Amino acid sequence: MMKQVFAISAYKDSPYLEECILSLVTQTVPGDVIICTSTPNSHIRELAERYALPLYVREGKSSLRNDWNYAVSCAVRKHGAELVTIAHQDDVYHPGYREALLSACRRYPDILLFCTRYETIDASGKRIKGSIENVKRILRLPLRLRALSNRGFIKKLPLRFGNGICCPSCTYNTSLTGLPIFHGDYSFVTDWDALLRLSEKPGRFICDERELISYRVHEGAATSRLTKGHLRSREEYQMFCRMWPRPIASLILIPYGKSYDMYK
Repeated sequence: MMKQVFAISAYKDSPYLEECILSLVTQTVPGDVIICTSTPNSHIRELAERYALPLYVREGKSSLRNDWNYAVSCAVRKHGAELVTIAHQDDVYHPGYREALLSACRRYPDILLFCTRYETIDASGKRIKGSIENVKRILRLPLRLRALSNRGFIKKLPLRFGNGICCPSCTYNTSLTGLPIFHGDYSFVTDWDALLRLSEKPGRFICDERELISYRVHEGAATSRLTKGHLRSREEYQMFCRMWPRPIASLILIPYGKSYDMYK
């Protein structure tokens, strides 16, 4: 059985970090949890000490690409992980996440990426109804064809009309992805870019359509900030242009952009 590690990518003083940690250390199947950060502070250090979690600090300017690659690298090189879940500090992982992941790995040894369905919650933890996840579930329908989920065409389908895969729900099989996983200088579509690259590698995309994480939307989240600054729409247009002619990319972006309302 491959070893899995939750690598929390911590940033500044998130009031939700402890809730995230608790959700990881109370999984039905125990395992390693580490914290990685490029913004070390007393809040992060105190929580790492309280829960006896290894804390790794990256030198240099914060960025999604570099912070996530660092988290993966620490899990692999310092803890011997093959399966790495980059846990987002604002989100909550349901108790059976690791159990579901390991079960999928036993059934599909060539698993390249594992992801799940999610619920969307607000700052207080209350469920947000009618979220973009309903659309993403439709985008992920091709991945239900598990016998074909190792085919590049099938792996790309959930990405062609938008990113149907929830980034915080992803676990990467680093023995197949190679390192680093994340490339490019994007601020918002770093994960989408990586998924598109991974879809061209050998291996299977497996999605468990049970709600195994709670994805938090709140005013201070990076998603909210980037949406308001219109950076999200620019980067998503660039992604669509990689898969479609520009006129079609522009048309797809219009309905997809309506999903931004939930971040306002």
